[in-house]
Amino acid sequence: MPKPKSFTLKELAKVTDSTLFGDKNCVVDNLSTIENSSKSSITFLSNNKYASLLASSNAAAVIVNKDFKEDDSFNYLKTDDPYLTYAKISNLFAEDDETKIPFIHESSVISDKASIHDEVYIGPNVYVGPNCKIEKNVIIHSNCSLVKDVSISSNTIIQNGTVLGSDGFGFAPSKDGYVKIKQLGKLKIGKNVEIGANCTIDRGAIDDTEIHDGVILDNLVHIAHNVIIGENSAIAASCAIAGSARIGKNFQMGGLSGVLGHLDVCDNVTVGAHTLITKDITKPGNYIGIMPAQEHNDWAKSSVFIKKLSK
Repeated sequence: MPKPKSFTLKELAKVTDSTLFGDKNCVVDNLSTIENSSKSSITFLSNNKYASLLASSNAAAVIVNKDFKEDDSFNYLKTDDPYLTYAKISNLFAEDDETKIPFIHESSVISDKASIHDEVYIGPNVYVGPNCKIEKNVIIHSNCSLVKDVSISSNTIIQNGTVLGSDGFGFAPSKDGYVKIKQLGKLKIGKNVEIGANCTIDRGAIDDTEIHDGVILDNLVHIAHNVIIGENSAIAASCAIAGSARIGKNFQMGGLSGVLGHLDVCDNVTVGAHTLITKDITKPGNYIGIMPAQEHNDWAKSSVFIKKLSK
């Protein structure tokens, strides 16, 4: 069993550009939550509603905001952004990554018509179809499929089980049933993107589907054909964006939310969890449409009230 990693607080302060209050030679060997800490733990306080938990914490050190009033109970790393500092330290304590570049697993299937940089990681049971292009330092984990016409720019990570470049949902109704519309566009994925597990992103019908630089997608996200998602956007789990929606930069979307097709959303928009966007958004800001859960009888009364308001 590998020996646990350990760091002095002086080392962590230097790596994270934090200000240290307390014993610079204090050694910590694990990162923990406030309530489950030990005497060799470092923990973090990024939300003041959890401050009361510090009274019963065993942690040796706490990452806090610069305006936090320190005392003698702990050693402190003070920083502008405790959550970001926690993220940096989590990378130090993580086990060594077995995802080494270059590597292509023997079980992967790669089309002769695909173009792949020498320095990539392609995990077990990955399929890379025709006209796909994979650039330097791309990581594609196991059981992913790049169906066709997918380009992935450098330093992008695709998590397990994701399907990219699949057919969009395009059918023309006729008297004899539905006629399938051939999907002739591509899927373009930018640099420094991370796509979670079991996501599906369709290639375009005519124009391309585009995921711009710095986008992060959680698990189980569906992006339909011809959608454009702007730089540095973040979408939580179980969200869906319908065809031909155009999303601006710095978009943030809470879980179980959706955007209807052919809508335009401007830059710097945040959408709360379980919200459906049904019209264009032209003004930056926070948008939410949650109806809190109620007992059935209370909901029946509320729905009558809502209907009256709409008249």
